[in-house]
Amino acid sequence: MAKYVVQRVLLMLITLLIITCICFVLIRMLPPAELPLNDIHTQVIEARREAQGYNEPYMVQFGIFLKNIFTKWDWGISDKLYFGQDVASIFAEKLPATIFVNLYSILLSIPLGIALGIFAALKKNTWVDYSISTLTMVVISVPSFVFAFLIQYFLSYKLGWFPFLMKAGKDYLSWSMFVSMLPTVMSLSFGVIASFTRTTRAELTEVLTSEFMLLARTKGLTKAQATVRHALKNCMVVVLPAIFGEFIGIMSGSLVIEKIFAVPGVGGLYLNAINARDYPIFIMVSCFYTAVSLLASIVIDISYGFIDPRIRMGSKK
Repeated sequence: MAKYVVQRVLLMLITLLIITCICFVLIRMLPPAELPLNDIHTQVIEARREAQGYNEPYMVQFGIFLKNIFTKWDWGISDKLYFGQDVASIFAEKLPATIFVNLYSILLSIPLGIALGIFAALKKNTWVDYSISTLTMVVISVPSFVFAFLIQYFLSYKLGWFPFLMKAGKDYLSWSMFVSMLPTVMSLSFGVIASFTRTTRAELTEVLTSEFMLLARTKGLTKAQATVRHALKNCMVVVLPAIFGEFIGIMSGSLVIEKIFAVPGVGGLYLNAINARDYPIFIMVSCFYTAVSLLASIVIDISYGFIDPRIRMGSKK
């Protein structure tokens, strides 16, 4: 297991390095953002560009880029959006909004999704099961931004229950801020709830028809006792890794949803950096999204072995 973990981490680092290199080279092939004339910040940025080897071959520039990150944690200075400001500081300021919005979404989605999945499995082949399964497939098929527009129209415009956009500020634990985040949270939750419902229903249905469940019933356990003590425990072998992956993946957020509700997070920063051709911000956020995706994948794979001792990743037998 330890050998497998080390191998996966090394592969993750290599993959991250390759993707970062590709993004970096493609970005540097584009013309840099135009800078205002006769400005002191322009002179600073031009001097930094020269120090970062903008006139050197791309791989030399990439080497300087990596050296600055590993030695000084220097991701560069914003060329356009936040003219002359440190990119890492801008990113750190935007990250909490993304984390809180998606954390609330996950905390809402996991219990609802698992509960609906269990209910559908226990009512297998009934109208309840068919209704939940059909609704789940519809929700998964519809993009999250469609739910965002529906929530804005009905709950914000027609009923006036919530504001159209997220409240400005950094008091993310206050009630007023939480209410302003609810439309964004609900928009992000629909797909996650449907995903957990489908996974839980599929796994629990298979476990309930297995032989050890029949043995548990013959020993005198009621259906509810056998389900809680045995079926759910085996079902969680698949469901829990998905939960771990979602908790890691929340930091990646949702680009479109954050833009729709004006969430001052990483997603909006990413889209604005693309539109403004602010390449230092773009490359840092791209590396962040890539690292989060790779880390979530590793956590899911490794968690199988810890949840169920019978599973040993990387074993030859």
